[in-house]
Amino acid sequence: MRLLVAWLVLVAAPPVLARPAGDVDAARIAAADSEPGSWLAHGRTYSEQRFSPLDQINARNVAQLGLAWSYMTGTRRGLEATPIVVDGAMYVTGSWSVVYALDAATGRELWRHDPQVPRRTGRNACCDVVNRGVAVWKGRVFVATIDGRLLALDARTGRRIWSTLTVDPALPYTITGAPRVVKDRVIIGNGGGEFGVRGYFSAYSASTGSLLWRFYTVPGRPDRPYEHPELEMAAATWSKDSMWEAGLGGTVWDSMAYDPELDLLYVGVGNSTPYNREVRSPGGGDNLFLTAILAVRPETGRLVWHYQTTPGENWDYTATQHMILADLEIGGRVRKVLMQAPKNGFFYVLDRATGELLSARKYVAINWASHVDPKTGRPVETGDAEWAKRTAWVMPGPEGGHNWHPMSFHPGTGLVYLPTTETVYPFTAEPDFVYQPGAMNTGEDFAALSERGETIMNGPGFCAPSQLTAWDPVSQKRAWRVDHDDVLSGGVLSTAGNLVFQGAGDGKLSAYRATTGEKLWESPVGIGIMAPPVSYQIDGVQYVAVLAGIGGSLGLNFMRFDYVNDGRLLVYKLGGTAPLPPVEKRPQGVVRVPRREDAPGKVERGRKLYARNCLRCHGLGAQSSGLLPDLRYSSADVHSSWQAIVRGGAFRSRGMASFADLIDEAGADDIQAYVVARAYHEQTLLEWGLELAARGVCIPATWLAD
Repeated sequence: MRLLVAWLVLVAAPPVLARPAGDVDAARIAAADSEPGSWLAHGRTYSEQRFSPLDQINARNVAQLGLAWSYMTGTRRGLEATPIVVDGAMYVTGSWSVVYALDAATGRELWRHDPQVPRRTGRNACCDVVNRGVAVWKGRVFVATIDGRLLALDARTGRRIWSTLTVDPALPYTITGAPRVVKDRVIIGNGGGEFGVRGYFSAYSASTGSLLWRFYTVPGRPDRPYEHPELEMAAATWSKDSMWEAGLGGTVWDSMAYDPELDLLYVGVGNSTPYNREVRSPGGGDNLFLTAILAVRPETGRLVWHYQTTPGENWDYTATQHMILADLEIGGRVRKVLMQAPKNGFFYVLDRATGELLSARKYVAINWASHVDPKTGRPVETGDAEWAKRTAWVMPGPEGGHNWHPMSFHPGTGLVYLPTTETVYPFTAEPDFVYQPGAMNTGEDFAALSERGETIMNGPGFCAPSQLTAWDPVSQKRAWRVDHDDVLSGGVLSTAGNLVFQGAGDGKLSAYRATTGEKLWESPVGIGIMAPPVSYQIDGVQYVAVLAGIGGSLGLNFMRFDYVNDGRLLVYKLGGTAPLPPVEKRPQGVVRVPRREDAPGKVERGRKLYARNCLRCHGLGAQSSGLLPDLRYSSADVHSSWQAIVRGGAFRSRGMASFADLIDEAGADDIQAYVVARAYHEQTLLEWGLELAARGVCIPATWLAD
């Protein structure tokens, strides 16, 4: 009888055959609009538009949005990842390249994978130990780690299937970008340009992890053969006396996009090493393929076309920023275009089949170039930003008019929604610059920068207003702009509900009307947001998800926050009633070390060494942002173990590697003398004013340039 009942139940209600975990392939990504409830790839689709066709949450009801669930990552460093949502499962990464798989409807943890990155490798990361996400493909989750590995994980269990080392571990390479998968090839680049590496991106077999091809973005030493034919063309644009020992940079640390119809993979290339072109490539040259957009065949890695945004790169003007593919009517005909707003301040629209420049206009205030010549496609430099022989106040600064934070294209409004920042920065050349392996090798005089930063605390031009800018790529004009009080403008999502979602460094997630920029809703998260939101739908319910956790270059250097940076994933829905996770205030620092009676020369030597080696993590004037320890408030135990920490690597397990290769014992003591002096430094009225500015009201960067 029991068998009969069981048989009847099976006949009456046959089981639903669910997809295998992570069941994503090229056909499914290409047809992503047919399942708008998923977020299958980094930019949702191959075109990277970051637009959701969902409209259950819309401009009429977004005020009813509330928290559905939250998940604490257990990390306190920067969070920049885009969640991937496939068949009810969410895959997302945190700092130190940890991968989390969650139930996308409830937040229940399905599994997590910690790749056990050696914390000492954090020294090689210019801009925090962040990770921008995973790729999901045919049952596997692919993630790249900060120490240069590429991993394939089982999407159902998180078990590691294979691991491939993509870099030379003897060199200061890092990886923070999200891989892309095209034609069963996992594409990944790397970072580390400031420290002395040679850039490249590679394709690996999705099934085995074996290397299929590699494209170097800058030539190697002239006495060695070219690895592929494109480098012969590139080498002709470099001086024979170039600083080959510095690797020259050109790292591919973020953006890619793919057009399956044209079968072209688009890759953005980064900045130079060093920045100062007069010491990098004496005599000039465009220095290909620095700051270029490359179109390559994904099966072979062969170049089809390239477009260089900043020939002879001189200011850290990377072209690694988000690229979007769209079809736009321009001049009476529909063009297949690629759009990018790189750091240099120009918004580019290119024909993505040929690389032809269709238009380029300034989207923020700049002074390094007057315009882009439409005939040659080259920027026309003004000369005002030349810094090889004098300090030059340059707009935009090295943070760029737009950095890695993704933008979004709304096909209904025709607008690109772009995180922007108005910045100015004092570039000063380091006298008699010598390349130092493992150090920041930009060619800048960081000691001069530090001295100026101590006069105007938080640094001239570092406090700058950020915006959400709506840009018309056809007319190349701004449609509207929302000005933020904070320096950080997070990544962007647009939806068919006439909405634009964006987080900011002030700890708020906001929704704006896509057509006008009117703010319609905000959630006081309390933790700064850099990461881009995504939207998905499960069982008829639409959700909006975003990671909150400050970090990155801004969080390390140029912001000030007084809370404990407990990273969290926040997911909203209409009528959500879950409480926001609490935010803990950080205790106010107390100076615990006695004054030292050191000669001014010793403190001055310490200031220069600190600026060269410590400033990027511990802040100008030894004033930390809050992400890493503020050395002014170090304990007596830390001061008594100073040499063991700085040179002996006693704190390597916490991310503080040994600097014995760059700092000798006397130098470490000089740095300690400087830090103690800064602990007892009395702020001037101007410092106090800019301290307030960094915590709230931001002073326009252009005021500081006058």
